Amino acid sequence: MSYVATKLVATRTVETSNVLTEDAVPDGHVRLRLAAASLCGTDLHYYSDFSNAGFELKTPVTLGHEACAWVEEPNGSNLKTGQLVALNPVMNCQECAACRSSEENLCCAKKFPGSATTVPHIDGFFREIFEHPARCCRPVKSGVNPHHLTFAEPLSCALHALNKAEIREGYSALVTGCGPMGLLTIAAAAARGARVTAIDLRPAAVNAAISADAETGIVATDLDEAALDTTFDRAIEASGAVVAFNTALKALRQQGRLSILSFIQPSAMAASFNMITLKEIEVVGSFQFNREFDEAVRFVKSGTIDFDALTSRRCPLAETAEALAFMASGEAYGKVVLTGADAPIQ
Repeated sequence: MSYVATKLVATRTVETSNVLTEDAVPDGHVRLRLAAASLCGTDLHYYSDFSNAGFELKTPVTLGHEACAWVEEPNGSNLKTGQLVALNPVMNCQECAACRSSEENLCCAKKFPGSATTVPHIDGFFREIFEHPARCCRPVKSGVNPHHLTFAEPLSCALHALNKAEIREGYSALVTGCGPMGLLTIAAAAARGARVTAIDLRPAAVNAAISADAETGIVATDLDEAALDTTFDRAIEASGAVVAFNTALKALRQQGRLSILSFIQPSAMAASFNMITLKEIEVVGSFQFNREFDEAVRFVKSGTIDFDALTSRRCPLAETAEALAFMASGEAYGKVVLTGADAPIQ
């Protein structure tokens, strides 16, 4: 049997081809058919630069780590044929100190699909058929929209950032950057009862933040930093820009807390590290997620968040190259979702 697969073979070059399936499914894995996948900023960096956060691809790879799928072959697991499952892409070793402490995001031996961090690289989810560890599959009841369930992985990252920031009901929270991850963070923070203000350079992105339940949206060029000074209990930096990091530090109250969700990119602008000391601000990193994945799946099933409002475009799997080019254009004010197979007939 053949299936459609995409592969990033060079900078901004994605090839689509038909590939034959392997006969045997590896032990502990299940065979899956893609239901939906979404594009991440990490995918965009690999597409644009063939590298991300200092990790360079050594060979061509199938991108994609945000997805849900239908079970094709349970392979002796407790899953059932035709069942819809959310996919946790973090394949941790389960044995190291980090894993034993339920900090599997910090596992140094973990494997991750569609990424240069695992060598040899493991192909990701932007393909019609693939295998994945059964223990990393979370089944959901029928009726859950696959186009929403594919948000479980990025929502997990947003929830982890909120947990690292210790955002609680009633807190005032600033989110700098209203890209897809920023929008998910805004929606999740608002769902937790925080009062959210969002900042972005792009007016359309700020409008998207309001749709994601931000109470206030500010276009960065209209920002009056004096008016924001020491205003917020908590902040999430989701843009990757030093200027936004500085704005967040200025906007936080004394002994506020800042969680960095996006990798801050090198810049000629100096970071205002002195503000951390003067205001006793706690700055914490936020990398991937842990228990938040199951929380995110529950969020999706609950219908609390309007994921359609956070979706910029849907494209069939065969148009992965076009979807990445659209995301690279900067015109996507939300997630770009790749659509796979419909629910199998039971």
